[in-house]
Amino acid sequence: MARRLRPRPLVATVAVAALSVVGATPQGGALGRGPRSTTACTPSVDLSRWSLNRLAAATVVVPVSAGQVGALAPEARTGYAGILLFGSTAPSTLPATLRRLQAMTPQHLGMLVMTDEEGGGVLRLQNLVAPFPWARTLAATRTPAQIGAIARRVAIQLRAAGVTMDLAPVLDVDARNVEPGASDPDGYRSFGGSVQVVTADGEAFLRGLEAGGVIPVVKHFPGLGGSTGNTDDGPASTRPWPVLRATGVRPFAASIAAGAPAVMVANARVPGLTALPASISSAVLSGVLRRALHFRGLIVTDSLTAGAFAAVPLSPAAAAVDAVAAGADLVLLGPQATAAADAALAVRVAGAIAAAVTRGRLSRATLQAAAGAVLASHGVRACGA
Repeated sequence: MARRLRPRPLVATVAVAALSVVGATPQGGALGRGPRSTTACTPSVDLSRWSLNRLAAATVVVPVSAGQVGALAPEARTGYAGILLFGSTAPSTLPATLRRLQAMTPQHLGMLVMTDEEGGGVLRLQNLVAPFPWARTLAATRTPAQIGAIARRVAIQLRAAGVTMDLAPVLDVDARNVEPGASDPDGYRSFGGSVQVVTADGEAFLRGLEAGGVIPVVKHFPGLGGSTGNTDDGPASTRPWPVLRATGVRPFAASIAAGAPAVMVANARVPGLTALPASISSAVLSGVLRRALHFRGLIVTDSLTAGAFAAVPLSPAAAAVDAVAAGADLVLLGPQATAAADAALAVRVAGAIAAAVTRGRLSRATLQAAAGAVLASHGVRACGA
């Protein structure tokens, strides 16, 4: 099918213009998280009364194979932020298992259930969600309206399976027409090398997910298009900040201005802005996302078990502490060999975050704000956030 012509999308002019001052943001020091929503809170959910352990768990997502998710009953009862499903298929009992786990959560607040349903070669739960093409193929063969309809269908099927959040769409601007791999994390995962196309198609996919009842997470901020390598394998850098600011950030800025609820931050360094992985950099999280782009939604890290942290070097637990201190709300981790190992990793990470407050490395107010943002992402307005 030939791609139809589309009008140039309206890019967030004010938000993008604000980026012109971000280059001067210092790499160190806390820059602040910005004001949260003023919506009336739920008195029965008062974070000021929560223990440090419960607050810390509320910022950590437990990775697990979809076939082993039933083993996470203790984590559901503890009150972890959510579950990240891996694998390509799932048992037919997955919806019932997830309903049972949701009912176990403290105060029945529920938890996020997420996966990566991007299309093409990045598909999960293929026996429960019908496959659909790579983003690059969608951009070449479908209009934004058609892309939105596909995303809505995907979301309806995800929701029926018990999944509430999709780690998609990819808003990286990448013209390389290759299979994603060690040298290019994007390739076909990107809608293309045009800022306008990525903005329009990415927003269509986002709106389709929302219409189907699933929370979208745009990624990988501030843009992995043209990066030096794949951070899953080792350290990598984005394009230099002046170049990225003029191109790769623009689809994210437009998406944020249009109300994107969640943003995933990459693990790549950003030359000219931060020498740290972006996911643990206050210059990126607080300086660009919160201050320059005025983002008030959920900030999600990419996986903190990625190879990029070996060069820092930081363990997943130490990286999680740095991420929350820098302004992240939700910490993601990669899958381990077994569900027991997945759970043990989450326990170590949550324990390190709680201990960081005790040691004065992280403020309780910052941790409460992060936990509050996670709860708000699925409709709970906690007091004390």
